Amino acid sequence: MEYRRLGRTGLKVSELCMGSMQFGWTADEEMSFEVLSTAFEAGINFIDTADIYSSWVEGNPGGVSERIIGKWITKKGIPRDEVVIATKVRGAMGEGPNDQGLSRVHILNSAAASLKRLGVEVIDLYQAHWPDDDTPIDETLEAFDALLRGGMVRYIGCSNYRAWQLIEALWTSDREKLGRFVCLQPHYNLVHREEYERELERVCERYGIGVIPYSPLAGGFLTSKYSKGSEPPADSRGERSGRIQNYMQDDRNWNLHETLQLLGAARGKSISQMALGWLLTRPSVTSPIIGPRNLKQLEDNLGAAGLRLNKEELAEIEAQSSWQ
Repeated sequence: MEYRRLGRTGLKVSELCMGSMQFGWTADEEMSFEVLSTAFEAGINFIDTADIYSSWVEGNPGGVSERIIGKWITKKGIPRDEVVIATKVRGAMGEGPNDQGLSRVHILNSAAASLKRLGVEVIDLYQAHWPDDDTPIDETLEAFDALLRGGMVRYIGCSNYRAWQLIEALWTSDREKLGRFVCLQPHYNLVHREEYERELERVCERYGIGVIPYSPLAGGFLTSKYSKGSEPPADSRGERSGRIQNYMQDDRNWNLHETLQLLGAARGKSISQMALGWLLTRPSVTSPIIGPRNLKQLEDNLGAAGLRLNKEELAEIEAQSSWQ
């Protein structure tokens, strides 16, 4: 497992990040513990979660993923300084008018609640889950800065920000001498390239922003469980996701699927490993966020560690997936 600097910081994170949206949803607590332990033993030291995971599931109030991670650290005796814990704030954690957003009150209250659920004294990376148009960016950054100065948070980042929003945040931090976003968590994969590559990629490269893409396997489309002309497997994300249904209706995506399969076969790699390997080869990407819900999926994902694609493979794959 390779370890990379998160942006221009000195923090080293594993080249694969363990996502946790599935914990307490498609993976129960016992399986979540097994996935976390196996990933940790394989060298993954970076875990990403969010306070709202997985509040969209009936009977799940949010905070479940954070609690599972906290219980795993305690029950398994994981040394706190050997894991980098990232979580996010923005979504609704109650029904009150101040129970969501990126206001000072919501950020400070949410950070305290996340620390309690995680059972830790400090959050390594605290991220704005998505922008809040109702709150000025200086208020958001002042709240994050207070957490940094108070020792509750070590680094801050953002997710789902557009290029102009990221630039605005960086300029505000510089002008007001406030804590600075050190990483971006974008939606980025081989069938969803334009959103990141059009402008965000250049901003991240220019300003030394770490990049930890979510949905690197396009919600499961970039795996071997899908085939052209077939229906999504029962109880799969594809069965529930309109986005994946759209992917499946595009012949160009199936050409890419076939290319990944053929190139992977020559290397002894799966489709998903090649898709992760493509991200790991991109100079601007730090650590793709994987989301295995069982050990079989995790084993496949781990097979991408250390994988770097050559020029010929990159040219063929990118010709099939280019948005330009």
